[in-house]
Amino acid sequence: MQFLDFEKPIEELYQQLEELKKTAEQNNEVPALAGAVEALEKKIVATQREIYSNLSGWQKVQLSRHPKRPYTLFYIEQMCSKFVELHGDRCFKDDKAIVGGLGCIDGQTVMFIGHQKGADIKMRQYRNFGMPNPEGYRKALRLMKMAERFDIPVVCLIDTPGAFPGIEAEERGQAEAIARNLFEMAKLKVPIICVIIGEGASGGALGIGVGNRVFMMENTWYTVISPESCSTILWRDVSHKQEAAEALKLTATDALGFGIIDGILQEPPGGAHAHPEDMAKALKKHLKKELKELLELSADQLINDRIEKYSKMGSVTYK
Repeated sequence: MQFLDFEKPIEELYQQLEELKKTAEQNNEVPALAGAVEALEKKIVATQREIYSNLSGWQKVQLSRHPKRPYTLFYIEQMCSKFVELHGDRCFKDDKAIVGGLGCIDGQTVMFIGHQKGADIKMRQYRNFGMPNPEGYRKALRLMKMAERFDIPVVCLIDTPGAFPGIEAEERGQAEAIARNLFEMAKLKVPIICVIIGEGASGGALGIGVGNRVFMMENTWYTVISPESCSTILWRDVSHKQEAAEALKLTATDALGFGIIDGILQEPPGGAHAHPEDMAKALKKHLKKELKELLELSADQLINDRIEKYSKMGSVTYK
């Protein structure tokens, strides 16, 4: 297991647990030490709850980037009995940073679209670290339009440090591609559910983030800029990233309070990376509930619901 700096107390307890189990096996005292093992396991859970109940914004950013945190394809594979991935934007190429395709959740066909980072360094390079180019957003839009044509709901799983900022991406129209998605998603005639499953940074996240319902997992973040970039701009130094994370109000609790999202999906003790299968089950249950409600609405109701939702965001002070 991999532990972050603020998880040191949990790491020490796990080390004690491993040593206790090893001693019990070596001395054939497994039954005799069963009570001590159980007590230590309960202490680990209690410590996890204590630490995770009072995390700072920066600590949640760290958790959202945990190398073992589940990504889009993991959730799709866990939730769907069948999944057919679809490729390409029909203009330039297939962007590996965004994946999409048709999946079946207990008999309900869903068009899944999401960012994919990769589980190791080679796959992260292959997926461009989850940073899409314009063709990724155009692929996403193509799949949304296909879903609309066949009356299939859309589910977007968001996890990106931002759209790719390279010169070639700008040359191919990065800003236009994201803006086009915002425009088209606002008036799509089928239900759209968006879930931030990791990082939700800038237009890279918003490019597939306009939905009838938007949710965040407990240990994720969603804001216009990463803490590191914010720190570099404001303080000319990346070392103020923790201070920037607090100032940005980027946590799920903050976003819910501002009316930016519709709810928070609680993660298992220790975070989604500690119990990925449990998190996938919780996500599946939540999606089924929301899809059932949204599928009862007409196309006009869905569009009006979306427009009204985003029109309410923000506040105006008149003098």
